[in-house]
Amino acid sequence: MARVYNFSAGPAVLPEEVLKEAADEMLDYQGTGMSVMEMSHRSKAYDKIIKDAEQDLRDLMNIPDNYKVLFLQGGASQQFAMIPMNLMKNKVADYIVTGQWAKKAYQEASKYGKANKIASSEDETFSYIPDCSDLPISEDADYVYICENNTIYGTKYKTLPNTKGKTLVADVSSCFLSEPVDVSKYGVIYGGVQKNIGPAGVVIVIIREDLITEDVLPGTPTMLQYKIHADADSLYNTPPAYGIYICGKVFKWLKKMGGLEAMKQRNEEKAKILYDFLDQSELFKGTVRKEDRSLMNVPFVTGDADLDAKFVKEAKEAGFENLKGHRTVGGMRASIYNAMPKAGVEALVEFMKKFEAENK
Repeated sequence: MARVYNFSAGPAVLPEEVLKEAADEMLDYQGTGMSVMEMSHRSKAYDKIIKDAEQDLRDLMNIPDNYKVLFLQGGASQQFAMIPMNLMKNKVADYIVTGQWAKKAYQEASKYGKANKIASSEDETFSYIPDCSDLPISEDADYVYICENNTIYGTKYKTLPNTKGKTLVADVSSCFLSEPVDVSKYGVIYGGVQKNIGPAGVVIVIIREDLITEDVLPGTPTMLQYKIHADADSLYNTPPAYGIYICGKVFKWLKKMGGLEAMKQRNEEKAKILYDFLDQSELFKGTVRKEDRSLMNVPFVTGDADLDAKFVKEAKEAGFENLKGHRTVGGMRASIYNAMPKAGVEALVEFMKKFEAENK
């Protein structure tokens, strides 16, 4: 068996321990004689899987009792519509646009009410996080929306915006469970799991209970109402059962690794190895303002498109997968999520040093 170092932005690397456990249980999950893939979501065995997953997530994030945890489908992109449909009571919301996904969420919300773009970093290709200490928050805004870590552009909010008392909604898809978080600062915190937690197909929504009401926009489909899913404990319809099972295993792995404080420390160590090299390299350059750098996604360039392409090709041949940057940025991007071992980042830096020496 040959495992590559997979730097994909998502679907992304998962802990080997989790994959091996899932493989061992593929044909017979804990004496049930069947795979979790084949199991009824109404069965006792599955009921325990989903309840344990929720409890482990609550433990990891210290989720307060007045927040619901929902395991949903449709990815983060479906939340772009679900959030305004459920929360836009005044038909007004404020958006801070720091990347492609925040921009798409803003455009989607504009279909349901007045979405105000109150800050943006588009003027410099989303390479920084704007100052959010004193924003022109709309008086009648139902919520303020951010994408906390920008997968494509490699930026991360280090300080949450001053929302002046308004509900904060955050897409945390690419920094989910990478560090401790104070859930009580958010009204809604959500993310697709395929970057840092599990296989594609599950989105986790953590939502404060007072925001879950029957008062939704007219015409909101039943499946897009938070209350429907909250009342049914994420089992209104058949959930993405196998994906949730893998997420549950990752939660247990994270607990075993020491929780989110330990993961933050590991992630800072890994990112430092790569950023320190980029800062002294004569060939490679990081594309993000230093104070706004993400621990999860690291974009970099040589400044020469042909050389970038050569690097990606030779890196792939050397066992480093998915280093090509997003088409809107070009260059390269290394996504170094929780499950990427430190050895993978060290090996990448050694390869980059070798490539630099050979291409001066």
